[in-house]
Amino acid sequence: MSQVAKRVRGVFSPGSYSEFQRIGEILRKETTGGIALIIASIIAIFWANSPYSDAYFSLRDAKLGFSTSWFHLDLSVGQWAADGLLAIFFFLVGLELKYELIAGDLRSFRKAVVPVVAAVGGVVVPAGVFWLVNRGNPITIAGWAIPTATDIAFAVAVLAIIGSHLPSPLRIFLLTLAVVDDLIAITIIAIFFTQSINFAALALFLVPVAAFAFAVQKFPQFFARHVWANWLILLPLAILAWVLLHESGIHATISGVVLGLAVPVRHRNSAGAPTTSTETESLSTTLEHRFRPLSSGFAVPIFAFFSAGVSFGGLSGLTQALTSPLTLGVIAGLCIGKPLGIVLSTYVVTKLTRASLDSEIRWIDLVGVGALAGIGFTVSLLVGELSFELGSSYNDAAKVGVLIASICAALIASIIVIPRNARYKKTSEGDTRDSDHDSIPDNFDKDPNDPTVC
Repeated sequence: MSQVAKRVRGVFSPGSYSEFQRIGEILRKETTGGIALIIASIIAIFWANSPYSDAYFSLRDAKLGFSTSWFHLDLSVGQWAADGLLAIFFFLVGLELKYELIAGDLRSFRKAVVPVVAAVGGVVVPAGVFWLVNRGNPITIAGWAIPTATDIAFAVAVLAIIGSHLPSPLRIFLLTLAVVDDLIAITIIAIFFTQSINFAALALFLVPVAAFAFAVQKFPQFFARHVWANWLILLPLAILAWVLLHESGIHATISGVVLGLAVPVRHRNSAGAPTTSTETESLSTTLEHRFRPLSSGFAVPIFAFFSAGVSFGGLSGLTQALTSPLTLGVIAGLCIGKPLGIVLSTYVVTKLTRASLDSEIRWIDLVGVGALAGIGFTVSLLVGELSFELGSSYNDAAKVGVLIASICAALIASIIVIPRNARYKKTSEGDTRDSDHDSIPDNFDKDPNDPTVC
């Protein structure tokens, strides 16, 4: 009897083959973006600590735009990157979240409960760890949300290097967890970092959103076939929505999520009924293919370039930053709180539901994935900029914490995952010799509604 036949199915057992293929494609694209993000961050750090650092900070702080009685768009280059370019990233988050809710694993309570609860634990526990380190300090405690985020692009880039043979459910779990994590981060930004609301601008924001939603819902095939229509029709509506939400006082990147959630996931036939036809992709998938390279290859690296640059002030400055409760809280939250929250919440769910891990998965694998989730780079830097004034000593300390924590989380994950990856590689090579390469693997669920499965 083969090893696959002996498998005891449980939590993290393989899902449908189409989901495996879709997630694999996303992970490959995010890997490229993660590498670009890392390169941009390294350049920014070296430039900010070079003899030419003044040029870097002058470029970051240079003002672009205009300001009137209604519109306040005189933002610095760094603010345009954080508020504007990241809206593209959050648009893809909205697309991915909508897909998961409608056609992915989150549509099933049985499959959704574990990553959702794990994501919640991966937010609450890091925030609690940060609070423990900074309790009693009314200034630094404002950064409690910094260690709650996961950078999917950075984490996936590391995963591609150290965990290419990990079971697909673990990689799907990381991506799904990160999507839910981003949703929680968006909610935190909307609730806790909105000081005042311009209700007139917020009401007007709904007008281009409604027009965008009507267009993509009524004419999805038109926008899927014609690339020019995305740029000449949808983009102006998206920009107008972004401007109005920015004027409302709510962080403008949330407009990307709202617009992403408006895009239809399922195909519709001529009668308007949902269909699973695979002759053409859904508009959601088409827009994801078109805009993910723009996000991962340009928007996120540019944001990282302007956000990661922090002047350490030499060895003494770095030592001072490392002894700051703010820096230590961020490091402890991401490197200890994240994996602890994810693993503990997953353990509680399995006990409450009387479930067990798939026999191929071990708890140490979950610890490794939890450590990867501690790479909080992009969104953590964004939350840091919202928590403390850009250029202040507190903002610099938060950046140092995020940078060091992300590196440490990657190293901790490597120590755990690399030996496990070698074991899974050896196992998969043994299974490959006994399997038919042209058939769908037996360990995947045969979803009768999945058009890719006969």
